[in-house]
Amino acid sequence: MAYSNAPSTRVPIFTRTHYHVWVVNMKVYLRSLGLWNVVEIDEDPSALRANLTFAQLKAYNEDLLKKDRALTCIHSRLADHIFTNIMDLETPKSVWDKLKEIHEGGDRVKKTKLLTLKREFSMLQMKEDELIKDFSNKLMDVANQIRLYGENLPDAKVIEKKSL
Repeated sequence: MAYSNAPSTRVPIFTRTHYHVWVVNMKVYLRSLGLWNVVEIDEDPSALRANLTFAQLKAYNEDLLKKDRALTCIHSRLADHIFTNIMDLETPKSVWDKLKEIHEGGDRVKKTKLLTLKREFSMLQMKEDELIKDFSNKLMDVANQIRLYGENLPDAKVIEKKSL
């Protein structure tokens, strides 16, 4: 059996639902390929000096290639209707930031979504004919969404809600 450095799992195609889950999967995927740093940091190639050594030029070209690979990875995991919104952007960071802006919204939108999720969490109650498994899944889904928005929701609070 031959060993391969290539990741064996693929990130699902983002189709406008479950953005936060897609982001986590995509970050891990890009990290596994050694490409996440070019998404996080968008260095200006025009800052390149005129008298480069061969090693500096080689490193510069490798960085450009990494950006192209990261951009290809991101593009390949977007549905066509989402791709058309970002296809004019040329760096992985600009694509990442645009997707974040479109699907997360600004601070006010995030706060509103978080408040809605907190209210949903507090109002969530098990129905008479509902299976424990189904209620638990709903509860964990809302709790995880709250956590994805950066809110600290202790496990004890979720367990307490399950036992009510």
